[in-house]
Amino acid sequence: MELSSIVNQYHEAFIIKYANSVLPGHLKAINAICSCRTPASGELYVQCPECNHAEWRPLSCGHRSCPKCQNHEATQWIDRQQEKILPVSYFLATFTLPYELRSLAWRHQRIAFSILFLCVAGTLKDFGLNPKNLGAEIGMTMVLHTHNRRLDFHPHVHAVVPGGGVDLRKRQWKKIKGKYLFNEFAMAKVFRARFLAALKNAGHSLPENIPPKWVVDCKHVGNGITALKYLSRYLYRGVISEKNIVSNQNGRVTFKYFESKTGNTRYRTLKGEDFLHLILQHVLPKGFRRVRDYGFLHGNARKLLSLIQLILHVFVKNIECRLRPTFKCPRCKTPMIIVGFGRPVQRPG
Repeated sequence: MELSSIVNQYHEAFIIKYANSVLPGHLKAINAICSCRTPASGELYVQCPECNHAEWRPLSCGHRSCPKCQNHEATQWIDRQQEKILPVSYFLATFTLPYELRSLAWRHQRIAFSILFLCVAGTLKDFGLNPKNLGAEIGMTMVLHTHNRRLDFHPHVHAVVPGGGVDLRKRQWKKIKGKYLFNEFAMAKVFRARFLAALKNAGHSLPENIPPKWVVDCKHVGNGITALKYLSRYLYRGVISEKNIVSNQNGRVTFKYFESKTGNTRYRTLKGEDFLHLILQHVLPKGFRRVRDYGFLHGNARKLLSLIQLILHVFVKNIECRLRPTFKCPRCKTPMIIVGFGRPVQRPG
């Protein structure tokens, strides 16, 4: 079931009900999803070099909230991450904002999410530098998720951390032993204090009912590539896959999701306009980066990462740049070549 058809059907009802909270980014996402792979996104004129068959093919919208787009970009991201994989144990640390702060985070997303990244990175970095833990500079890849499996607004950051770090003073690599990174409760305490202090410094008043204990989950995830592939699912392709939308009847939309606690598939049904609001509330501010690297995995630390790979005897394979999928001729299945472009056609209304 296509999300674009649902957007077209309930667009007017959504605008009427959520007129006071809809943002320009939401409207842009709606227009992109509806235009995706139609003449409204532009067209390519392609021709078969074998049988000379030619036709116009619509382009994708390229919006990061569209479930049909950017599969190529997600694959490229995984390829780049594989170039950084080290032969050590990996850990997945998840830092979650409590329910009481989610309303504030929704109203001030750019500030709140930026603070979230900085506080998580600072907490992990300082725990790594602590001689009682590791006493070394660690690296991490962090991804912001704004939803849970039910698609409610639930901002949290996942950090994939290699199990080791660099002691710059001694010029040596230090490896974490066992399947344990840092103390979760201690990290949660430090993270809470830093996040609240940063919000105050940014001039925001805090709710009175903030819980004294926050949640940080940290688990061993093997060689790391599985965790990275999990995180890549939501980097470029929206928060829901169209195959999980199971019905659209009588003004109500039903989608399925996996409940991690029970291991069962659950279903959630909402009015069409409320379903759109549920999806669109996860559209990030324009230009905001959902994924960031820190420490020796940062883009500016390539020399240090190369040195670490040399020390750990890592043979880095040259990953060839993946070519975008080609259009196949409907007659002879030969890859077609692009011979012309068409401007986007203005959508009515």
